[in-house]
Amino acid sequence: MRRRTFLIGGGALLLAGAGAVVYTRRRISGGPPQRPPGAPIGPFGAESTAEEVTAGLDLAGRTALVTGGTSGLGLETSRVLALRGAHVLVTGRTLDKAKAACATLPGRTTPIELELERWDTVAAAADLVRTLGMPIDMLVCNAGIMALPELEQVYGLEKQFVVNHLGHFILVNRLLPQVKAAPQGRVVAVSSAGYRWAPPAGIEFDNLSGERGYEPNKMYGQSKLANGLMTLELARRLGAEGSSATANAVHPGVINTNLGRHLPAWKRAAGEWIGWTFMKSVHQGAATSCYVATAPALARTRGLYFEDCNPVVPAPGKHMDDTALAARLWSVSEGLVKEYLA
Repeated sequence: MRRRTFLIGGGALLLAGAGAVVYTRRRISGGPPQRPPGAPIGPFGAESTAEEVTAGLDLAGRTALVTGGTSGLGLETSRVLALRGAHVLVTGRTLDKAKAACATLPGRTTPIELELERWDTVAAAADLVRTLGMPIDMLVCNAGIMALPELEQVYGLEKQFVVNHLGHFILVNRLLPQVKAAPQGRVVAVSSAGYRWAPPAGIEFDNLSGERGYEPNKMYGQSKLANGLMTLELARRLGAEGSSATANAVHPGVINTNLGRHLPAWKRAAGEWIGWTFMKSVHQGAATSCYVATAPALARTRGLYFEDCNPVVPAPGKHMDDTALAARLWSVSEGLVKEYLA
């Protein structure tokens, strides 16, 4: 077994032998990555950091909004974008947490309270951003929760779907005019290779409550697939409008952050034990989001899925490139949150 190979299975991070889907520090393996035809391929990869992929860029005069910007990948993404000169709107579950994060960051930042499971706060945050009267050049949908051990519901819906997808769906829709008003606005959704854990149908529209056969990883996978499908359908709509804005999904890699706080203690301990050897650092994990949000070479790239700072063809049969499913999810999502989209 190679030094940097381990299995993702059942929510655990386990040393693996042969015969299973494995994650390397570089990517979900199974052979060299397949690239979408004609997609720009950059010089960066799994070992690149967020600072490296943005080196030499001047983001002065641009505005970014990063959800979950108070810790982990969101904090590093916010830090690097601010370091490069962007005005970064840092959202946190409470205003105090957002303020505390901003106090640690360079450059110009603005703290904003946004709790994705409370759609009134999502709408209020978007309204506040709109009052600032500036285009949004980079909207990075980063925040999320993972593998809740027991079924939890919000608004009668499974919580991971609510937080990871629907909260961001509201935010994106309410801020879309600001994104389209930017010279080249970009929506970046932080998905996950865990989309492969989604149910066979991709999205269980008849079980969005999660009450039928709740499995932590399955529901996490469904929500992460939804992140990617949202950008796929948004990209189609932007293209049809002739907008210069783009939308793409990214998998940051496996990183030892507090995303895994809901995992059992022994799994968290295993993750910490193997972390430095097998996982990406937070600096590397934020690289793909920062690259997709800023790289000049991606100005016309939309509707793709990125790993290790480059676009890859999603796993066959796992729905990440399913345009019909993406359109249906968009329509269903609109119906679920319609009162928050005005």
